[in-house]
Amino acid sequence: MIDVAFTPAEAREVDVSVVVDVLRATTTATQALASGYRRVVCVDSLERALRMRAHGRILAGEQHGKMPPGFDLGNSPIDVARGGTEELVLATTNGAPTIVEASRRAPLVLLGCLLNLEAVSSLLAGADVQIVCSGTYGQVALEDVYVAGRLCATLTGDRTDAALVAEAVARAHPSAYDVLAASANAQALVAAGLGDDIEFCARESVLDLVPRVERTRPGLAIVVGELASTAVDGTGNVRTVVEPNNPSSGRATEPQPTS
Repeated sequence: MIDVAFTPAEAREVDVSVVVDVLRATTTATQALASGYRRVVCVDSLERALRMRAHGRILAGEQHGKMPPGFDLGNSPIDVARGGTEELVLATTNGAPTIVEASRRAPLVLLGCLLNLEAVSSLLAGADVQIVCSGTYGQVALEDVYVAGRLCATLTGDRTDAALVAEAVARAHPSAYDVLAASANAQALVAAGLGDDIEFCARESVLDLVPRVERTRPGLAIVVGELASTAVDGTGNVRTVVEPNNPSSGRATEPQPTS
């Protein structure tokens, strides 16, 4: 079954969950892993992120669209595209908490955006999947529903009405940039002087990398990047081991908050 949750409150128990926050958390996390960060630790609050500051960690995030005090970077894919080998701790208003929550409901959680649209869809053939839109402050976000619809349109299988609605939204907007730019979140980014992020987030299928939640701890989800080279079967399992994006990085160490 192919399903869409228009807001995190609609997320359900499912084999595979694909979290979408195209403006900007899942785009930022995907670009960070593609640019050399070993892992992205998504956390459910700014306070938790600040407690985790330590050598080798970069704090990235936003509060009402802007970089919070004490952080190193904003929630911008352009910022993380400059590259890094550190661990990125990501705290955002909508996307990062949605990733943490989805990890409680599904054994396999992937991060989707336009940058890796084709790579994500290639992994989902035959899966019982729900695409979870992060939305904005608990409300529907046009751009996330659009990306969910684009993903749904590439998959075969039965669909819920929510999936059909998302596909209809995608069909109604032939240009990814135009629909992203028309959204309320994009207007907020422009007002904050972050309009360049919109064009960056609108690029399609430029990365063959799928972020996956590797493991969780209370309030956080540890995300690693893998190259899309296999598929998810009908039970939500990856049929073969996919190629790590950074095989030389070794086994990830558990993030520990600083005192």
